[in-house]
Amino acid sequence: MSQSPEMKTSRCPQCGRAFHYDPAAEPAWLPFCCQRCQWVDLGRWMSGDYLVSRSLLRDNDEQED
Repeated sequence: MSQSPEMKTSRCPQCGRAFHYDPAAEPAWLPFCCQRCQWVDLGRWMSGDYLVSRSLLRDNDEQED
């Protein structure tokens, strides 16, 4: 008798839907539930809906001109 692969459960950060996936299959759209949610998230980053809230540099003195 073959054993079914261990399924994992996660929640999509875009739509909030709970979904199951096979970690061995490594779906390309993780951590999203589907490719559509992945594209919606990318579109929001590209349009400026999402922003990084602070400077990525540790200190302004570390910047070299």
